[in-house]
Amino acid sequence: MATITQRESGRWQAKVRRQGQSPLSRTFKTKADAEAWARKFESEQERGIWRDSAEADRTTLGDCLDRYVREQVPRKRDPARERSHVDALRALPFAGRAMSHIRSADVAAARDAWALAAHAPATIVRRLAVLSRVFNVARREWGMESLVNPVETITKPIISNARDRRVSDKEIDAICAATGSAELAAFIRMAVETAMRRGELCALRWEHVDLRACTAHLPHTKNGHARTVPLSSGALKVLRELPRCIDGQVFSMRPDSITQAFERAAERAGIENVRLHDLRHEATSRMADKLQAHELAKVTGHRDMRMVLRYYHPRASDLAKKLG
Repeated sequence: MATITQRESGRWQAKVRRQGQSPLSRTFKTKADAEAWARKFESEQERGIWRDSAEADRTTLGDCLDRYVREQVPRKRDPARERSHVDALRALPFAGRAMSHIRSADVAAARDAWALAAHAPATIVRRLAVLSRVFNVARREWGMESLVNPVETITKPIISNARDRRVSDKEIDAICAATGSAELAAFIRMAVETAMRRGELCALRWEHVDLRACTAHLPHTKNGHARTVPLSSGALKVLRELPRCIDGQVFSMRPDSITQAFERAAERAGIENVRLHDLRHEATSRMADKLQAHELAKVTGHRDMRMVLRYYHPRASDLAKKLG
């Protein structure tokens, strides 16, 4: 049975008893709200679907983000990137609110605010994905079984970042000449020769490079599937000229530093509308002239042939030569 009483503050307290457990109580502004909560509790108990929301009521999103960083982020493939998204979530206006009080409308408002601040759709989608993971782990592992994930019901931005930018040898030479870093120049040439992702090249270790077999093994990749990349004569030349780092890494620069340095070098070289990831596009397009589609997918690490076609942008003039 539920007991509804008015407190000295004028608020109304609903108290319900659970068999074999201490009474559970909640305080509300109106008597009607207290009675509604009590009826809902008793109904859910009778149907065996009741879940205690006390933990979700007293734990804020900020608390959960801190715990997520401690327990979950170290397990991620790219902890630094995951932490950067968590930092953005900490700045949300509802980060100090209890988990149970965060609604889909709050998340939708955050999505729209990020869009107005000119954040890329891909960035917004990644932030929403991290927020969704926080709610899911809180519900499954942190005693907040009653939680509803507010991210699941909102509309996500549409990511449309496909590019067909080709990078010429002349442009590559100019960017390499414009940078003052021999390591960055080597990184750029390796990217064009191997079609490896930025993170894969940054994680490459000498112990996984076999210059005799002309291969580089990647035990950890973006999609979680290890692969071995064939090394062209150009890639072998770059590797043989690189000094060996004492820590075993082929490249010592951090991923973000490489992107920033590449953009600065391209600007100094007077080359517009070029991104570091365009080098992977260019490498894939060049390999497409020599490899069949299934072989190309093995090199680039794509598990969906549609993604291979997204990176494959042959010049019309080259296709005309084949037809001729």
